[in-house]
Amino acid sequence: MIPQIKKFLCAMDLSDNSAYVLRYAMNSAKKHDAGIIILYVLEPLSVTTHAMVLPYLTEGLVNKISEEKIAYAKDQIQQKLKTFCEKELKNDPESADTVESIELCEGFPAEMILRKADELDCDAIIMGTHGKGFIRNTFLGSTSKRVLRRTRKPIFIIPLPKEEADIGLHNV
Repeated sequence: MIPQIKKFLCAMDLSDNSAYVLRYAMNSAKKHDAGIIILYVLEPLSVTTHAMVLPYLTEGLVNKISEEKIAYAKDQIQQKLKTFCEKELKNDPESADTVESIELCEGFPAEMILRKADELDCDAIIMGTHGKGFIRNTFLGSTSKRVLRRTRKPIFIIPLPKEEADIGLHNV
């Protein structure tokens, strides 16, 4: 017997594919009468970047600036995701109830997706591929492969269709 899917973890990278992935997640949630948790993973400052600024600033100041930047980025991402969801859901108010929460965390994307899927008791993972911009190869290229190799949960990898001129968060 196939287990029921009651909760999807929808990992997003805020690329143009994100709107398409969210639509797919909402459609799947409707069909399974399930909820959606949206997850965005903020990658930590690289060791190289940290080492480059350390000679010019004290360790305490570097940590303070880093914490402030992370807090600002989290706030901006949270606002963009909320606006994005509102924009996507305005024509389908019934789907608004399927989004249970928007989660932000800091860490390495594949590890955090797997950890949050377990912590939040999600039954399946939905994520995109072919991200755009600076995260093209770091978030949804290699990340989707890492998650796929390590998960014991069903996973849906959603490619961006060539014909789709999708909305992204740059419009939000």
